[in-house]
Amino acid sequence: MPSTAKSPLPDMINAVEITAPGGPDALTLCTRPMPQPGPNQVLIKVAAAGVNRPDVLQRMGLYPPQPGITDIPGLEVAGEIVALGKEAPLQLGSKVCALLPGGGYADYAIADTQTCLPIPDGLSMVEAASLPETFFTVWTNVFEDAALQPEETLLVHGGTSGIGMTALSLALAKGAKVIATAGTDEKCDTLNKAGATAFNYKTQDWAAAIQKAGGVDVVLDMVGGDYMAKNLTCLKPLGRHVSIAFLRGFNAEVNILEIMQKRLRITGSTLRARSVDQKGEIAMALFSEVWPLLAAGKITPVIDRTFPLKAAADAHRLMEESTHIGKIILEV
Repeated sequence: MPSTAKSPLPDMINAVEITAPGGPDALTLCTRPMPQPGPNQVLIKVAAAGVNRPDVLQRMGLYPPQPGITDIPGLEVAGEIVALGKEAPLQLGSKVCALLPGGGYADYAIADTQTCLPIPDGLSMVEAASLPETFFTVWTNVFEDAALQPEETLLVHGGTSGIGMTALSLALAKGAKVIATAGTDEKCDTLNKAGATAFNYKTQDWAAAIQKAGGVDVVLDMVGGDYMAKNLTCLKPLGRHVSIAFLRGFNAEVNILEIMQKRLRITGSTLRARSVDQKGEIAMALFSEVWPLLAAGKITPVIDRTFPLKAAADAHRLMEESTHIGKIILEV
């Protein structure tokens, strides 16, 4: 048992495991031994867990956890700290949301103390569970790596996804302008009402329209493939392109001369593989720069739907249909 714990704690927990790489039905409810926090870790009694695209990739066998990390999916949770590992500087009973390397689809989950953040004032557990994965990702890629500034313009694809809605709300709150793409007129209406200029990528030539309007300063791209070249044509001189996924493929053909002439910067990253210390630095920046905006109601998490833990397969089906707007959450 951990060095400090609320007792009694059960010996076994409910969790969702991947029986074999495959479709949503590969997710099944199981029982597992209670996880034990190590030094500078905490045990969280999970109230809600976020569902993210990397979870889907893990289920399909395309994004395995790092060595030593649980095979239970789930990269973000909100809940109550019920046990402390040795030297963990947090308090029992604290309500937190946390970024995890895995294990969130369960009654209890382990988190490193550096990736735990207090739940912002006024937010529910469900809303708090929607924060870590998307806010860590958007902050480090858009505001640290791409250095988006007030009055600059951000182009984000997949505008109504969890990442897209987070990028939109955070960019607007920081004084930037946002252009977004989505695949239905309904989604475009949602984006326009939220403050973006939206284009239906199925019916509109978004790249031509953006170029005609003067271009953008930063692109946050989750699409990859043939979108890469179009994105570069949309960038203004000194523009920055950040890749975080590749739904249309990880190979792209680009015009090197265009990169040189406009002095563009191209970068990208993954979050899961970063060290705990690196994630902790992002958490500190979020606490300083973003958590006050959440507490003040200047940014509001967008939740599409919640599912019980046992219905994780249904949550994955919804994500793969791409009809959702905002985050999908499992309630535990």
